[in-house]
Amino acid sequence: MVDILLGLQWGDEGKGKIVDVLAPDYKVVARFQGGPNAGHTLEFDGKKHVLHQIPSGIFRNDCINIIGNGVVLDPIIFRKEIDGLKDFNIDFKKNLFISKKTSIIIPTHRILDAAYENAKGKEKIGSTLKGIGPTYSDKISRQGLRLGDILSPNFSEKYQKLVDAHKQILTFLDFSYDLAPLEADFFSAVEFIKGFNLVDSEYLVNQNLKNNTRVLAEGAQGSLLDIDFGSYPFVTSSSTTAAGVCSGLGVSPSKIGEVYGIFKAYCTRVGSGPFPTELFDEDGEKMRKEGREFGSTTGRPRRCGWIDLPSLKYSIMLNGVTQLVMMKVDVLNIFDEIKVCTHYELPDGTITEELPFDICDMDIKPIYKTFKGWGASLEGITDFNVMPDNLKAYTAFLEQEVQVPITYVSTGPDRTATMTRVSEL
Repeated sequence: MVDILLGLQWGDEGKGKIVDVLAPDYKVVARFQGGPNAGHTLEFDGKKHVLHQIPSGIFRNDCINIIGNGVVLDPIIFRKEIDGLKDFNIDFKKNLFISKKTSIIIPTHRILDAAYENAKGKEKIGSTLKGIGPTYSDKISRQGLRLGDILSPNFSEKYQKLVDAHKQILTFLDFSYDLAPLEADFFSAVEFIKGFNLVDSEYLVNQNLKNNTRVLAEGAQGSLLDIDFGSYPFVTSSSTTAAGVCSGLGVSPSKIGEVYGIFKAYCTRVGSGPFPTELFDEDGEKMRKEGREFGSTTGRPRRCGWIDLPSLKYSIMLNGVTQLVMMKVDVLNIFDEIKVCTHYELPDGTITEELPFDICDMDIKPIYKTFKGWGASLEGITDFNVMPDNLKAYTAFLEQEVQVPITYVSTGPDRTATMTRVSEL
C-alpha cells in the first residue's frame, strides 16, 4: 500500500522531520508534487538539513527515494542539493530515482515568475519566485519540457522553442533580465543530472507495490495551499492533497492506505493570503521567536497565530486523514493561556465551522476557546503519559473535536524528540 504524509495547514508543518522519523518503516519514499519552493527541514546528530526537491528518506541507506512525475524540478537547485549531501556518502545510484515525466524548470520560468509577481503590484501572492507557477502553467498548456526530453537529440530545439515563447511574454511585460549566465548554469546542471537514474517511475512504484513493499508518499506545501481547495489565488500550483498522489506518482486510489496528517499546535503562514487567527500582538511575536518561524526556503518571517479548527477539519475531510501528527507543542510552553479557534463569525453574523468560498474577501472573526498553558519544559520527555496535565487536556480536546487519533506528538526539531501517543478515541 501507499501511505501518505502531508501537511494540513499552510505549509511548514514539519513534514520533513516526520518523513525521516517514519522512513525506517518504509522501503520507498516518493515526492508526488511541488518543487524547490518546498523546504523540508530535518535535524539529527546536532545538524540541520533542508531538502527542497529530494525526498526526505534520502538519509536512510536502505530506502529508495523517488521524485515523481507530479514534481517540477530545477536542475540547478538539484545539483546544489546533491553537493550539499556529499558528507553523507549517499549512494545516489542505489537510492535516488527521478521520473522522466517530471517537468523541468528552465531559467525563463524563474524570470517569468518574477515578472508576473512584479506586474501584480500590491496584489502580489507571495510567490517564492522559483518558477513553480510558470512551469506548471506550461505543463497544463502542453508546451513544457520534461526530464526525459534532456535525453532527446533535439532537446536544444525544444528548449529554444519554449524560451522564445517566454521571451514574447517578457517583452510584453517590459521586464528586463540577463539570461546568458542563467543558461550556462542550467545546461551544466542538465549534463550533471544525466548521470542519475532517470526512469519511468510509475512502473518502479507499482512494481514495489506488487512486491508488497511499503511506500510513503511525501507531500510538499500544505493542504490549504492546494490549487483547487486552498485560499485561491493565494495558493501553490499543484494538488497538495491526497488526491495528488494518484496523478503525481501514477498509482491507483485502491492502493492508498494510511493518511498521516501533520499540523502544528498553532498556525503559521508565509506570504499573502487569508489567515483568520493571525496574531499581530506580542503573543504573535513571541510565537515567532520561540518557534524560529522563518521560511526554510525564503527566510521570510512567518505569520503566526492560534490553531484554527475549522480549517483543520476541512483539510482532514479533504484528505481522508487516518492519523494525526501534532508538531511543535514545545513552542507553546511559554504561554500562560492558549487559544483554539473553534468557529468563525462571518460579517453577516453567521457562526460557522466551514471555510467560506470568499474567505479572501471577507473579514472573518475567529471564535476562541481558552486553555490554561502548562508552563513547563518538555525537553527530555519521551513518554506522553508523563506530559503536563494541561498539555494532555489540550491534545485530548483537539482530538475530540476533529475525531481523528493524534498518534504522534513532536516536542522539538531533532528526530528523537518525537513520541507516540495512545489515542483516546
